Amino acid sequence: MGFLVLPSMVCLLGTGSTNRSVLDQCGEDQSPEGDHDAVATTARSVGSPLPPTTTGLPRNDGSRSTSTAAMNWSRSTCRTQSAMLDSMKRSAGILLFRRTTELEVLLGHMGGPFWARKDAGAWSVPKGEYTDDETPEAAARREFEEELGLPVPEGELIELGEAKGSGKVITVWALEGDLDPETVTPGTFEMEWPPKSGQRRTFPEVDRVRWFSVEEASAKIVSAQRPFLERLTAR
Repeated sequence: MGFLVLPSMVCLLGTGSTNRSVLDQCGEDQSPEGDHDAVATTARSVGSPLPPTTTGLPRNDGSRSTSTAAMNWSRSTCRTQSAMLDSMKRSAGILLFRRTTELEVLLGHMGGPFWARKDAGAWSVPKGEYTDDETPEAAARREFEEELGLPVPEGELIELGEAKGSGKVITVWALEGDLDPETVTPGTFEMEWPPKSGQRRTFPEVDRVRWFSVEEASAKIVSAQRPFLERLTAR
């Protein structure tokens, strides 16, 4: 009986001797505890071709093995997926939360002309990009201070993991603390505006900051960051 070897079976599950040998050759450890969805989504986004169909060949122990063609295809797919993830920009941030009569989170409305008239989907965790010479946690702390003009409150950072959006891998920590939005002094950035005018203008990185209930925040936050709210409330 023939069967189709899917990328999720070979690259992502990481179970069985054949899968493990392919993963080893890919140089990836996609264990069941790993971020399988991120790799699978990347494969779909680049339009990975269907794997070759193969007939399971009986082994001495009665199990079936995949063909060489399928294994070679899977190795190539793993490498492509890994390269795509490595090439994506990375950003990190801190989601501040507090407990009043309900759980509340602090979000900033993104500054600049593109977001000025938008509300739903225009609020974000204070975050920013970083490079290989900086750790994600250090970047998250730096970006918090740069965007809000305030030090990161003392406390233990809680890992909320990663999410993908707009070609970036975003890493976020939650931190229980409090601050007055009126004391925020946002950082700024420059850009040409209006487009092709040759004029440079300065805009705040965030033009306002507010506390929201988690339900309100879910409607306001950039959709790619919504998983962080879900993970926070699930803790």
